[in-house]
Amino acid sequence: MRVLLLGSGGREHAMAWKIAQSSMLEELFIAPGNAGTRQHGKNVNISPTDFEAVKTFVLENHIDLVLVGPEEPLVKGIHDFFLNDAQLRSVPVVGPTAEGAQLEGSKDFAKQFMFRHNIPTAKYATFTKDTLKEGFDFLASMKPPYVLKADGLAAGKGVVILEDLKAAKEELKSMLADAKFGEASSRVVIEQFLKGIELSVFVLTDGESYKKLPEAKDYKRIGEGDTGLNTGGMGAISPVPFADSTFLDKVENQIIIPTVKGLRAEGINYKGFIFFGLINVKGEPYVIEYNCRMGDPETEVVMPRLRSDLLDLLEGVASNTLSERDIQFTEQCAATVMMVAGGYPGDYEKGKQIYGLNTVTDSIVFHAGTAADGPAVKSAGGRVLAVSSYGKDLETALKRSYATIEGIEFEGAYFRKDIGFDVI
Repeated sequence: MRVLLLGSGGREHAMAWKIAQSSMLEELFIAPGNAGTRQHGKNVNISPTDFEAVKTFVLENHIDLVLVGPEEPLVKGIHDFFLNDAQLRSVPVVGPTAEGAQLEGSKDFAKQFMFRHNIPTAKYATFTKDTLKEGFDFLASMKPPYVLKADGLAAGKGVVILEDLKAAKEELKSMLADAKFGEASSRVVIEQFLKGIELSVFVLTDGESYKKLPEAKDYKRIGEGDTGLNTGGMGAISPVPFADSTFLDKVENQIIIPTVKGLRAEGINYKGFIFFGLINVKGEPYVIEYNCRMGDPETEVVMPRLRSDLLDLLEGVASNTLSERDIQFTEQCAATVMMVAGGYPGDYEKGKQIYGLNTVTDSIVFHAGTAADGPAVKSAGGRVLAVSSYGKDLETALKRSYATIEGIEFEGAYFRKDIGFDVI
């Protein structure tokens, strides 16, 4: 098969690494890719949201399957673009249509969907600029902390949690009246705060059946002990020690099955990954958020634990035969630690040369924000490298990742030294 993978981050490098192992693969292209993805296929300088350029490439290169990594092209309707084009209609896209992608693209849509299908989630209400006063009243009726979420995509920065009512009202005004997050915060969801421990669960679905992937837990805050600003993710572990079979059975029966059935019942064409951002509240799972794609950096621990042929599973999605495919995981644990640019998630510098990548033996280094400069590899984003390792337990896997990091350097590099601290 000739495959086009859209995206340029650590998630896409992990997917490219896994797809490249498939005996079904003829050629893999990654658009635009990064310095790491070129080890597994051919990078193509095309933006995932330039649908016309994607079309031209797909037709000229006889692509058999398109896998969409990031959320933006999905929310903008790349799958619909293919379905509505006579020349592209026969090329399968793994990733939901724009309607299905609203599970991530609109917090309000996702909340309404969960309430319609009795999927456990926090109580909420949605407000606009015109209902700002009602929003203030709603906040006043709640107990702190106050959770405010921009309705649309805000690059992972649209969720604010505040302890003080006055500050929460000011934040709501800033989001709605002052358009703090632009169009993304033209509507704001205010929801009840749930206290517990978070984890991520993933499924791949062809719209009828689904396959569960290994669960993972990521670490979002920049500082140790989960302090400081939110980031795109500073590391991840899999499996998750507290997610035992009893808890995961509840997740499947109360959340996964009603979601897949609900999408089908509403006539939503959903072929691709569903990411369930969950919280364990005293042994009961609740949905914090949906994503319409795999998580990052969770993909960098999930893909290494997947023993099955990923391309075979994707082909099962494309041909509506996923139920006939086998999915197996390794019993080994996996742990990822992100190396990020100095200053991230604030202002940071790019273009720093990375040394030591060729000496890595005990880990897999997935590139997140890198670019090739001839034979050299330089930093090109806030999150630069994801260092993933296996181990008989999480401690061993983490020890290996940290040992590998000691041999990699670039100016200003920073990483958290406590990934997995809360569950080990």
